Amino acid sequence: MNYNDYAVSSLELHLFFGRIMKEHALFLKAGFTPVNTSFSQRAEYFKNEFEKLLSRAITLSDGIIGHKVLKSDELVTDFTALAEKQTEQFTGISINKNLTQRELKLRSGCSKCNHNISTEKYRQVKRLNRTALNLLDGLITFKENILNNVLNCRMFTMNYPLLIEHIIREAKLYRKYVSMLEENGCLSEESMKEIECFWNKIMMEHAMFIRGLLDPSEAELFNSADSFAKNYSKLLETCHKAQAQTMTDESLSETIKFRDFKQAGTQGIEQCKIRSVILPLLADHVLREANHYIRLLKS
Repeated sequence: MNYNDYAVSSLELHLFFGRIMKEHALFLKAGFTPVNTSFSQRAEYFKNEFEKLLSRAITLSDGIIGHKVLKSDELVTDFTALAEKQTEQFTGISINKNLTQRELKLRSGCSKCNHNISTEKYRQVKRLNRTALNLLDGLITFKENILNNVLNCRMFTMNYPLLIEHIIREAKLYRKYVSMLEENGCLSEESMKEIECFWNKIMMEHAMFIRGLLDPSEAELFNSADSFAKNYSKLLETCHKAQAQTMTDESLSETIKFRDFKQAGTQGIEQCKIRSVILPLLADHVLREANHYIRLLKS
């Protein structure tokens, strides 16, 4: 096993997905009604545990993670700090905002260097991966329980059922990658088709969520979001029909445009210039996922 590849791949994964998971828990908690106190407490538990995991990943990552990941704006953006502050004020849900400040100070490793990851750091990363797998098993089960309750009229939440399905799929992808690292010591090469099919679906659903969470008076933004949803639906249809070939250029072009739309939207929401029921952190969250997908398409 190449300790360096194993450690760097693991840490880059946790820096991106660990933050995504803690925010999923926050969004779930923000969507519950007072009658579901136990579910709110469980969501708070997962938020706190993924914050701890992210904190450990940040400590282990400094000076060794890849430059492209660090500069991709998929870990944090220029909007993240304010989005967290505003979201904490709006929801009353505490957020460890120090994690964002620490991530902004992270340094990448030298691309031409072999970092000679120590046995102790390797063991620390391995413990982190095991912690992530245990947390993900619990979080996936929790999300599936919520979805089952909602679909069977045993629970009301402000989160769309499709959004809950959406965040289950992202958690399962994260778990799949961590399992891969533990089984093989590296991330096996996925076909670009598989990556595009997954993330084009995610982007399509982002557009649908944005469309549905905008105030009815925001007709122009609604139409733009609707247009992105339709464009990704076509890309997804093409992706599923393809054999081995991909639509990478088309996906990249569309996602750059969608990223720009999300970026303007995040800024507009933070500045209270857009009418919506979109939390600032949710706007920043979907922006980071677009940045992540762009990096994958470019690589």
